[in-house]
Amino acid sequence: MLIESAGAERTIDKSFDQNLLTPAYLANPYQYYHQLRREAPVYWSEAMGAWLLTRYRDAEAALRDPRLMSGTRTTAAIQQLPAAVQPEMEALHNHISTWMGFIDPPDHTRLRALVGNAFTPRMIRNLRPRIQVIVDELLDRVQDAGRMDLIADFAFPLPAIVIAEMLGLPPEDREQFKQWSNDVMAFLGTGRSRVDVARRAQQGVYALKDYLRGIFRQRRQRPQEDLVSALLVVEEEGDRLSEEEMFGMCVFLLVAGHETTLALIGNGLLALLRNPEQKQMLQEDPGLIDSAVEEFLRYDSPIQHQTRVAREDFELEGQRILRGDRVLPMLGAANRDPAQFADPDRLDIRRQPNPHLAFGYGIHFCLGAPLARLEGQIAIHTILRRLPRMQLTDGNLRWRVHTSMRHPELLPVGF
Repeated sequence: MLIESAGAERTIDKSFDQNLLTPAYLANPYQYYHQLRREAPVYWSEAMGAWLLTRYRDAEAALRDPRLMSGTRTTAAIQQLPAAVQPEMEALHNHISTWMGFIDPPDHTRLRALVGNAFTPRMIRNLRPRIQVIVDELLDRVQDAGRMDLIADFAFPLPAIVIAEMLGLPPEDREQFKQWSNDVMAFLGTGRSRVDVARRAQQGVYALKDYLRGIFRQRRQRPQEDLVSALLVVEEEGDRLSEEEMFGMCVFLLVAGHETTLALIGNGLLALLRNPEQKQMLQEDPGLIDSAVEEFLRYDSPIQHQTRVAREDFELEGQRILRGDRVLPMLGAANRDPAQFADPDRLDIRRQPNPHLAFGYGIHFCLGAPLARLEGQIAIHTILRRLPRMQLTDGNLRWRVHTSMRHPELLPVGF
């Protein structure tokens, strides 16, 4: 169905909305992004209730545009629910609104300074030996079997164990973290908000807060060498985190601390398995691992879009963006824009320069990017060294049903 695009002379094929979250879309959203970029780079999606920006220049500009806010996007998502349901979602709204990625300056500046004093580069560098041990232990468990699911056996447990240990939480609780995390993230990434998804997300928030309340109590009585203990005492010019901010930060780190890295490892290894010449190149020259990880982040971005809300009316490419409209810089599309990247659909682990937007841009650039990079480098380098003949055993992959978080749910391999 073709309709006229307001403020422009071209027509837009609305099949994007019709294909959103279908198996074909989930397997390869990039073909649809290319179409939008050519025909409607600023596109109103009824299915997502938002403007989609698919060009690199527009996405990058949006991530640093003061006319676009992060702080009201939770409100915008809640407002998509039926009016009668919105009041019961107050706890969900209040909690997610404390996440650092959902806060604007000056509160964002204050919170990032506080957390930055605890989440230091030195802390991350010191994790390298422990991450290597965890990677080797996970591979030891499956090596004799000759097969594994790269997601369930490797890409998921590694970052879950790392972030749990950083926070000082028992690693055996990671399956519960995953369920709570999935419930909360589902609310933020399935297009328009649904009542059943919102209610499950709110229950996940309640469960996480109950769980963390006990951890906080223990750390106040007996501080340890972990991030929770550091966050409880961190101070900047006499300011400290409130308990609600502590809840928000720990849940945000639990969710973001394993979701992005899981997808980076899973998507990166899948890209190598589908491009054996690149896999061989990396095996022959392990020194390419840093540029390879950057290329994995660009080629199949773990986070496909971020969300902003317009604080005022303005015009972009002939389209009238209204105050309160949701605007989605499509990171996955921007990272495949031929105007920015030569031959963007080709995996090139030597690609330089590689100014991808996988971790965002501007003041909301991902705080955990150095940790995700470190885990990805160690994990992928080690698995290629220890399992050099690894191959896919089933090419019919099932992808996560989510508009933003992108990774296969299963990735079976033999070696």
